[in-house]
Amino acid sequence: MEFIAFTVAGIIIYVVSDRLLDRAEVMAGRRFKYRAIIFFFIILTLAVSSFAVIRALAPDYM
Repeated sequence: MEFIAFTVAGIIIYVVSDRLLDRAEVMAGRRFKYRAIIFFFIILTLAVSSFAVIRALAPDYM
């Protein structure tokens, strides 16, 4: 069950990160120079926070 929760969360995090970056670029009106680094920090932030939430909600599985 833990494996499925983390896998689904990872897929959702990837899609949300991509859309957030695209939306930020549209708002700025240009492509960012260091797009990969910005994407990394977005996905890192979402991953750490969502995985902490998963661990807090399902402590019996960890």
